[in-house]
Amino acid sequence: MGTTTVYPKVKDPAMVGEYPALANSGGGFVWDEVLEYRVWCHPQEGDDYYYAFEDVETAFECSNEEPGAEEPLALILQVEYINEPEPGCYVHMKEERITEWPLEFLSRPRRSENTIPDFMSPHAPENKLAIIRGIS
Repeated sequence: MGTTTVYPKVKDPAMVGEYPALANSGGGFVWDEVLEYRVWCHPQEGDDYYYAFEDVETAFECSNEEPGAEEPLALILQVEYINEPEPGCYVHMKEERITEWPLEFLSRPRRSENTIPDFMSPHAPENKLAIIRGIS
């Protein structure tokens, strides 16, 4: 995925860089807000660190130029999410959490009022991920 894709704007540019470094990793299937874009760096000597950005283009520039840098990630807010404690067992979680996601997960539509209820419905299509991907 390159920078030609349109990525969401961050929720509050003034808060970029103010969120805790430690966050959940992936999961939850849905997203509500992008809080910041991050580039984690792993130097050969010393501790890992990251840079926080309010736009993905600058994050990609950093990722391409900084030695030991990973691909950019999105720090997202999930107001509600879907937990999958074991394969095929889904639980609707009605609590906020912050997690880091690979950018390609942002191709999924933002969570709407009906996304999780439709996903959890007994009438959901066999491929429930079609709901998350916005194609059902």
